[in-house]
Order: sequence, then C-alpha cells, then structure tokens
Amino acid sequence: MILGMDTSNDTLGVSLWRDQSVIGEIVTNLKKNHSIRLLPAIAELMKVCDLTPQDLDKIAVAQGPGSYTGLRIGVTVAKTMAWDLKIPLVGVSSLALMAQNGRFFDGLVVPVMDARRGNVYAGIYEANGETVIVKQADAHLSFAELLMNLAEKDAQDVLFIGDSIANFKTEIKMALGERAVLAGEALCYPRPAFLGELAHLDTGVPAHTFVPTYLKLAEAESKWLEANQDV
Repeated sequence: MILGMDTSNDTLGVSLWRDQSVIGEIVTNLKKNHSIRLLPAIAELMKVCDLTPQDLDKIAVAQGPGSYTGLRIGVTVAKTMAWDLKIPLVGVSSLALMAQNGRFFDGLVVPVMDARRGNVYAGIYEANGETVIVKQADAHLSFAELLMNLAEKDAQDVLFIGDSIANFKTEIKMALGERAVLAGEALCYPRPAFLGELAHLDTGVPAHTFVPTYLKLAEAESKWLEANQDV
C-alpha cells in the first residue's frame, strides 16, 4: 500500500495505491494553507478506505520543484510518517507528476510552473505508450530559453501543461506556431493518483536522508550568499 501526497503548489492531493490500482484520492486546487489541511485529508482518505497507517508499505511525495513552503509541508509530513512507520520514502518530480496528464499525447510534453520574473520550472518529456520519459531534465530557466530549446527540437508537436501557461500563450504561439498545444484546464493540475504508479518500483530512501528538489535557492538565501561571498 502506497500513500501519495503532493503539496508542491496550490493543488493539494493525497492518494492510496495498491496492487496496480488507485483505491482512493482527494484533490483540491485552492489557495489555502496546506499545513492545516494535509493531515486531515490523509486521515479522511484512510478512514473512508478502511485503512490505518500500519497498512502502509511506502510513502510517495512530490519532491519538487514548486512552492518552497508547500514543498516543506509535504516533505515534512512524508518524512515524519515514513520515519515513524519505518517504511521507505520515494520522491517523485512534481513536473513528472504533471506530465502524466499528457501520457497519450503524440509528441513532447512540457509541464510548466511559474517561477516569477519571466522564469519557470519546466521539464521536457515525451509520451511513450502509457507513460512519459524524460527528454530534458527539470530545470529553472527563463521561459524564453525554454521556448528556444523547444524550437530547436525536431518538428514534434508540443503539449504545454500547467496552470500558468495561459500567461505565456502569445509567446508560445509566436515561437512554435501550430506545433504548440495548450492543455485544457482540467489537465493542467497534478493528479496524486499517479504518485503510487510512479513510486511502486522505486525502493525509496530512509526518511532522514530525503531532501526536496528546489532547483533554485530562495531569494533570502541567495541574498545572504551574495552578501557573504567574501566571508
């Protein structure tokens, strides 16, 4: 039994996965405090599914990139539960999780998260049957650079996924023209149901060694390093 959780952005999702099946899922897409809502959501899902924490064999968590605060909430809960239950913890890329919504698209799948100031977190994936494979690793980069990378690829169609892509619609169409496809609203949010599927073959790591994948330092950390580089 795998408990999956994602708090890497506004979407909060928890799921339970067993024997190649999703047996339960809770998803909301609200700008509300994940620190208050995550544990009650886990408790409610397990209650509805008639399960207890002792039934769990593994925990899967969206590891990043994403919101610093959101990631820390999900990772802290996941590490605490995995440590207490003495079970493995598996990190899943937040972008890879989003990319699953495009697994049947014939072309490149590009999950995008807004990182502000014209920058994004993005990866380039390719649909491969019933899954997606990584073509270019997740990165923090300018959206202009992302489009330049995609324009240089073979003439494959490109599916953009993410709740921020509407903000870049003009730039996307100018760079890629008819090759570009923007996912519909319902496909732009990560589904925690995929966490178990992505994590079930991964042996995971001990909870105390697990860290989020930020891809970029927080602004306060960057300023501190800049101010103290000569110390």
